[in-house]
Amino acid sequence: MRSLARRSLLNDLSPNFVCRNCKQQRRRFASSIATPARPPSSGLAALSSRQLLSVSGPDAAKFLQGIITANVVSNKGEPRTDAFYTGFLNATGRVLHDVFIYPVRGATQEENGFLIEVDSAQINALTKYIKRYKLRAKIALRPVDAGEVAVWHAWNDTTGGKLDIASDESRIVFEDPRAPGLGYRIIQLAGQKPPEVDINQASEDAYTIRRYLHGVAEGQDEILREQALPLESNMEHMDGIDFHKGCYVGQELTIRTKHRGVVRKRILPCVIYEKDKAAPTSLHYDPESGSPEALTADMIPVETSIGRSGKRGRSAGKWLRGVGNIGLGLCRLEIMTDVVLPGEQAAATFKDGDEFELEWGEEDNKSGVKVKAFVPDWLRRGLDEAQR
Repeated sequence: MRSLARRSLLNDLSPNFVCRNCKQQRRRFASSIATPARPPSSGLAALSSRQLLSVSGPDAAKFLQGIITANVVSNKGEPRTDAFYTGFLNATGRVLHDVFIYPVRGATQEENGFLIEVDSAQINALTKYIKRYKLRAKIALRPVDAGEVAVWHAWNDTTGGKLDIASDESRIVFEDPRAPGLGYRIIQLAGQKPPEVDINQASEDAYTIRRYLHGVAEGQDEILREQALPLESNMEHMDGIDFHKGCYVGQELTIRTKHRGVVRKRILPCVIYEKDKAAPTSLHYDPESGSPEALTADMIPVETSIGRSGKRGRSAGKWLRGVGNIGLGLCRLEIMTDVVLPGEQAAATFKDGDEFELEWGEEDNKSGVKVKAFVPDWLRRGLDEAQR
């Protein structure tokens, strides 16, 4: 019965669908029935889930400076010329959109501006949000068609491997700052495939799996719109927040949390496993884990509560999204990890050997798996440095 129910569910899936719970448009994996294969050690993937919004005009830099978390201008007051990662927040400091921004220099001042890379399902919402603050600013907004400018991501994990692609007049190449070794963004300005390189063509699923293994959330399926806090989403450790810049929408709560609060929850990579199996000792993707009837991460409803295995009590976090046996969860650090929070001498309630589980469905027909969170090395280093 479980296998039949799974096939019935997956047959209804498409790359974009409307969630029955929140009525928001959500993204699905390209491989909705077969579990995706392991990512190749090097790859070049087209990202159809991402789209670009052009913001141009004489006031583009000044305008964006007041509504995003990163600095748009240099120390000399000039607009930045390098690409960067950042976010748009609402007035209460919750994330609306996580984005990359790419400066574009045109022939005239009116043509100068920025390309904003955002979750494709959210581009209309972002356009509407920017128009709300436009007022008399001299800027022009235009969603960019995928045939005009395409978003790609490349990586090379082979020993001594290098990515031999440079920025030029037809493309922007930018090393992804969110996690070490994650790869490179390529914005191909002519809508053409990036030049031939000695790496394999890969699917967007492969890119997504690598993101999960690095502990990097992306888009509003994972950084939940108007719910997620930027610090809980690790944006300050991804070079996405400048704590020294002037005012911007949502700055008050972000700064107060940074200097006076304690961030007790973080988005972390997780491995799921069957309840009668031993807990995994390392974070790894296994497309062949379990039997054909086994539950997989893409079947777990978004925001399913994480609880202690066999115990009642406070929620340890909530599930975000996954594929195969891995995914991302918003996890309470003091419960699910050995991370010591500021002002504490040891992990408050975590004990080595603790197990956690996800359960969902009707009371008389529940499904469930166990889940284990891992703290990536880059995040652990960032948390340690922040406490010094």
